[in-house]
Amino acid sequence: MTDTSNKRIDSNDFRVPPGKKVKLKDWPTRVKPVYATKEQYKEILEDHVLKMSSLQQILYASSRYALLLIFQGMDSAGKDGAIRHVLSGINPEGCQVFSFKQPSAEELKHDFLWRTNWRLPERGMIGIFNRSYYEEVLVVRVHPEMLRNEGLSEELRDEKTIWKERYRSIVDQEDHLYRNGTRTVKFFLHLSKEEQRQRFLARIDDAEKNWKLSLADIHERKYWKDYQEAYEDCLHATSTRHAPWYVVPADDKENARIIVSRIVLDELAQLKVSYPKTTAAHRVELQSIRKLLAQ
Repeated sequence: MTDTSNKRIDSNDFRVPPGKKVKLKDWPTRVKPVYATKEQYKEILEDHVLKMSSLQQILYASSRYALLLIFQGMDSAGKDGAIRHVLSGINPEGCQVFSFKQPSAEELKHDFLWRTNWRLPERGMIGIFNRSYYEEVLVVRVHPEMLRNEGLSEELRDEKTIWKERYRSIVDQEDHLYRNGTRTVKFFLHLSKEEQRQRFLARIDDAEKNWKLSLADIHERKYWKDYQEAYEDCLHATSTRHAPWYVVPADDKENARIIVSRIVLDELAQLKVSYPKTTAAHRVELQSIRKLLAQ
């Protein structure tokens, strides 16, 4: 099948340039889909998944780099679905998925990066964070009262400085990871408030999805504008050359999945990994094994 999306998706269209001021109202939540029918959507996504699977096998065999994929977005933006569909063909042996909810009492006793640091992917692996350390400059910024539960001194939780300091800690860490072989790619699934409303209503009507909606989700909608501003500042401060943010239009779930898969493919291809070369000594060993198997 011809990958028609290659001609129509440019990853750079969704990438936040380093230092760029971000106004989310200028970034669309819906764009013209790259597929004409549901069947074509499935074909394009399947093609991307197969190519990702092949590149992931080489990444695993070479064990020189790790790829960290971070998914952020408002409730119902499609993070779970994107992870499930886009990475469905990846060998589980070379892939790890972690979801980060409310921090535990133990996690709150450490610095805000601690609970995610020990889940970072090792070289050869693809690590996926469904929400991440970015929650500490998003939801905690919208609800600064949460800072009081983090055990910080009054001086350290000064709201005039803490967000810039946390941005700096994040950028420093992602630079450190890059220097040690981990490539970080971050997706903000950009959802409109009206589309979220429709998805919440659909969860009420679908008995199998009732569990995914609570009054707490509705309560958070009151802070929509605050969240948008928090994301804008975060994207501006932490999208770097080595750890870029991609703002993915998320009102169309299928189109968002194709865009995400294209970006992941591009990132994997840039690693230029290959299967380990067989040494002369190993070739001799292989011939010895052949003789043993022939007996």
